[in-house]
Amino acid sequence: MEKWSKLSFWALLLHVGIPVSHSQTSDGAGERGKRQNEMIVNDILSEEALQPYFPSIVENVTVSFGRKAILKCEVENLRNYKVAWVRVDTQTILTIHNNVITRNPRISLSRPGENKWYLHMNSVQENDRGWYMCQINTDPMVHRSGYLEVVVPPKIIQRGPSDMVVREGENVTLACDANGYPPPHIVWRREDGDDIVIQGKKINIIEKARLRLEKISRLNMGDYLCVASNGIPPSASNRFSVRVQFPPMFWIPSQLEAVYLGQDVTIECHSEAFPKSINYWVNNKGAMLVSNDKYEAVSVDSGYKVFMKLHIRNVTKKDFMEYRCVAKNSLGHSDGSITLYEVAAPTLATTTTTTIIPITEEEYTTEMKRQRQRGRHRKRLRESRRHSYTVDEDLDENDADEELENNQRIRIIHRERQRQQVQHRGGIDESYGSVTENPHEKSLWGAPSSSIKLQDTVCIILYMFLLIVIQKFD
Repeated sequence: MEKWSKLSFWALLLHVGIPVSHSQTSDGAGERGKRQNEMIVNDILSEEALQPYFPSIVENVTVSFGRKAILKCEVENLRNYKVAWVRVDTQTILTIHNNVITRNPRISLSRPGENKWYLHMNSVQENDRGWYMCQINTDPMVHRSGYLEVVVPPKIIQRGPSDMVVREGENVTLACDANGYPPPHIVWRREDGDDIVIQGKKINIIEKARLRLEKISRLNMGDYLCVASNGIPPSASNRFSVRVQFPPMFWIPSQLEAVYLGQDVTIECHSEAFPKSINYWVNNKGAMLVSNDKYEAVSVDSGYKVFMKLHIRNVTKKDFMEYRCVAKNSLGHSDGSITLYEVAAPTLATTTTTTIIPITEEEYTTEMKRQRQRGRHRKRLRESRRHSYTVDEDLDENDADEELENNQRIRIIHRERQRQQVQHRGGIDESYGSVTENPHEKSLWGAPSSSIKLQDTVCIILYMFLLIVIQKFD
């Protein structure tokens, strides 16, 4: 209840015409006027304080279709007044105090407390949505109102067939109309999870009430789901099955197969058709090939696709011919050809084993000595070049002779090792002719002839070096 302010108090006094004296002529008259004013104000305030009022609002209620709703109203200081429930939009009185006035069997009233009036609605319908008023028959009338919101889960309205069979190239429209409150949101998708192909574009989800497939092709064949939702469970869905009819066609991975005699070979064909086709193999004479010891025909179905295989065992001369895979359905037929031709059988590759014979310790020692001698010889040549300008050509010729001699020695050593490898395998290398063993050629580096040549070369170099020194000092 609202409290009176001083301003309201004095305004009320002036309104009812009560004289107010600010300066009293006598004490007796002042006391009487004061008592009269207090009595009138107390009567007014007492009457106002006893007026009924609403300690709380009537809360709005949201309920799903078919459920139960309760609107709550509380009143204080009702005294001899009455409480009624009224529907606002139709001005229909539903209850008065403790009595139900409406003839709607779904509406009832409960009094869980002396100051409480609860309006019950069972199995709420969509037409129950609206404002409801709890009022007190005071003058003027006081009231509180609450809104009843009725939400409805989506429901799809079936229009047209859910199973459709059309010819390739036609236009198809799938309709998915749904009602509910709030208005539902509708999406389309394929049941197998693949993308929806529309005008060459792939789209995973389409948000509209109608799905239009123009110039439909076999790629559009499948099951489509229409899903309607508005946040109120459960969501609704409908399934549409689309089948596209077209005559058979073939795709052949290889039309020529190279085969050798005695080989087992498999030839393959891929066909597409709807309605389902009859598939089989024929030879070049038109005879149907059935599974037996020679042939094995296998077909694997996957929707409107068929994978055909023909196994041919132990190919012979008469198997080199043309084979045809054939498919027929009510709209037509088609075939594809595969030809086998003969090639030479592959030869087995031969492998040779090469044995590496390690060098002997004696050969290794001799080779190291030879390398050290060559190193000292090159060093002496470099020193002689620093003191001579006239014998360079002779030295170059000596270097060339030595290099040639070294190359010859290397070739001889290489040939000796090859001879030893041939003897180790127990045969003779044809590229080098017959080889005879010479006991004096065990180590070329230790041969007497090579030692004599080296001594001669050293003597010649020393002699030339002395001549150069003598000429320089002269």
